[in-house]
Amino acid sequence: MTTVLTVAGSDSSAGAGIQADLKTFAALGAYGVCAITSITAQSTSGIASAIALSADLVTDQIEALAGDMDIHAVKTGMLADAAIVEAVAAAVRELDLPLLVVDPVIASSSGNRLLDDDGVQMLRTELFPLARAVTPNLPEAEALSGLRIHTADDAREAARRIHDLGAAAVVITGGHFRDVEPGTDKRTAGPTASEVVDLLYDGHAFTELRVPRVNRPEAHGTGCTYASALATYLALGCSLEDATARAQQYVAGALEHARRVGRGRALLDHFWGGILKA
Repeated sequence: MTTVLTVAGSDSSAGAGIQADLKTFAALGAYGVCAITSITAQSTSGIASAIALSADLVTDQIEALAGDMDIHAVKTGMLADAAIVEAVAAAVRELDLPLLVVDPVIASSSGNRLLDDDGVQMLRTELFPLARAVTPNLPEAEALSGLRIHTADDAREAARRIHDLGAAAVVITGGHFRDVEPGTDKRTAGPTASEVVDLLYDGHAFTELRVPRVNRPEAHGTGCTYASALATYLALGCSLEDATARAQQYVAGALEHARRVGRGRALLDHFWGGILKA
């Protein structure tokens, strides 16, 4: 049985965090396990409060799982503080956990800061060098690279800078490029782009992965779901390029079928295709 571990925060609305990760693993035919880093009180409208667990407890969760079963891939999300980032990096090294996909969660989609500056620096120096892939969205790529991204060339340079921090590959997801028209390098003030373009850089070549943009209300949890799908497809034996393409398609389908559950953002339908197989 393919088993994937998520190390992330708990989202009480179940739209993001470990809840979204576990649903993604199940939908793609893997068995999901989790190590919780933080408990949040949140709804579809945003985060009301959050509390980080101790780094030792996070380590204990990971060690308990790794000592009991084979872990075939790991996805990290909200890590809350520098101590937890350091603990997770140490566990990945010491337990030789494979196929680490890092979703560098710095802030929530509603704007709440979820990792302080020390934590971001620890991500860059301790966790990225262990990663098979890092999956920042546009704001995260800007924060990590120190580069304001206005053009496709900017995005490529940001990917190079993040790759230089030690990650084997970088995927800058394209959902936030809402005002970039396909075939151009510049943002415009006009209609939203008709495509989502995810940029994959493996240290040698850039690959643009394209999917039609889904015209749905902005949904909660797309970044968590993308990174979890990527980790799952890697665990199932897909190549990096194939895994990124499949993850992109999976998120597009989940967004196409997103539904209003609460009064805030829509929530993805992780089981839009039933139980999928690679």
